[in-house]
Amino acid sequence: MNPAENAALTQRADGCYATAPLAKDVWTLGVVQSRVHPTPEPAGMKANLDHMLHLIDNSFHIGFGYRPDLLLFHEFPISGWDHWTKAEVERRCIEIPGEETELISAKAREHGCHIAFGAYVRDPDWPGHVLSITTLIGPDGEIVAKHWKARNVKGIFHGQELFTTTVYDVLDEYVEKYGRDAVVPVARTPLGNISMSSTQLEPELFRAAAIKGAEVFLRTASGSFSEIDVRASALHNRVYCAIVNNSVLAAESPFFEDTGAGGSAIYGPDGNAIAVADSKFEKLVLGQIPIAGFRARNRQPDIHWDLYRDVFDGYRSRFEPNLYTPYQPVSLKDAGEYLKDRSRWA
Repeated sequence: MNPAENAALTQRADGCYATAPLAKDVWTLGVVQSRVHPTPEPAGMKANLDHMLHLIDNSFHIGFGYRPDLLLFHEFPISGWDHWTKAEVERRCIEIPGEETELISAKAREHGCHIAFGAYVRDPDWPGHVLSITTLIGPDGEIVAKHWKARNVKGIFHGQELFTTTVYDVLDEYVEKYGRDAVVPVARTPLGNISMSSTQLEPELFRAAAIKGAEVFLRTASGSFSEIDVRASALHNRVYCAIVNNSVLAAESPFFEDTGAGGSAIYGPDGNAIAVADSKFEKLVLGQIPIAGFRARNRQPDIHWDLYRDVFDGYRSRFEPNLYTPYQPVSLKDAGEYLKDRSRWA
């Protein structure tokens, strides 16, 4: 990305928003509730990726219903998740583009669909950092968008914190590299304007994306999420919102088989469910997005900013941005120690 091209925010002041031409009036979203399995390296990553590719093929079996135009996988289908150190996670990072995305791209071309998934990522432009990125690949196999996780929760885990680097953790450097518009990214695709995120319980983030024209939120999770949070982001912004979570875990996993599993769903602009997984096992949840009709009547969220602008202007977040610019913690415990005394609140 060229910072000069992203200096100005792509948002309008007339209630409308920028779009790309639509490929079809109605399309089908497939949410793939699948396992998150922290298998040993290097065989584990290959086994997980092979399983992901297998599920992509399964999603297009004849007689299964509508053919998905976009398949959404959860946060960590390739690496899985465990209480790893940073060094252990780095061995499970992928590159974008890279070997793994090439194989997923081949499936996107084979089936003529978009595929979105989360992953731990290493990027040569960010040496020393472990990134959590949700990637969207188009039906031509090209990478359409890479959306960084906006922020991690802080101050809620006893004695530990997440050490992946988010936009908030290196905000100034991120803006310098990519421009302010990339902080809340919206991908303008032939299926509609798409925003992808693994961030939970941050309604302001999704409000900002909707103001910038997001029509479909693709949200990923692992190990549970708040249904109210997801439904509210659809309702309050009058957009479509999908959430994909992991299924029950394998019996040999270091966790209980049901560790916050299930609940993957697609919600409409009224906050009501279009489709919900009816079990905690591996499942394909399908829902149709009538994007053309929706776009014809949709506008930015109607908020009364002048009522509370001064409250937000005077607010100071608990943790300041850029904390991972000078130092990247090497483990969950190290992150906990590093952030322990950095709260700006009493």
